[in-house]
Amino acid sequence: MKRFKTDNAPAAIGPYAQAVIHNGLIYISGQIPVDPATGEIVSDDVKDQAHQVMKNLGAILQESGSGYHMVIKSSIFLKSMDDFADINQIYGQYFQGENLPARETVEVSRLPKDVKIEISMIAALLH
Repeated sequence: MKRFKTDNAPAAIGPYAQAVIHNGLIYISGQIPVDPATGEIVSDDVKDQAHQVMKNLGAILQESGSGYHMVIKSSIFLKSMDDFADINQIYGQYFQGENLPARETVEVSRLPKDVKIEISMIAALLH
């Protein structure tokens, strides 16, 4: 088992790893819409937040030797299920063709830093 970290995604804000690699899989901790360059939430707009979360996940996937096409499972946590259609549309832009992961989307009462979305993923590694 190996801990994985990149500076191109937000650092963990608690006692956990950004990601863990084990047996050919990467388990990515929940990502929120923090710009890793500034450490700030990108916007109050849920669409902007969703794109930033996917960018953060993409940086971890790419730098670990994986990619969106290797994602096995996603977990999406929303502050409001009213945002589901917008999130679904943005999320779908990052997955092509038949390479769709298993997924659940749940509404939660509160997320870290009071953001509107958080996503975690499990993916296979290319090597």
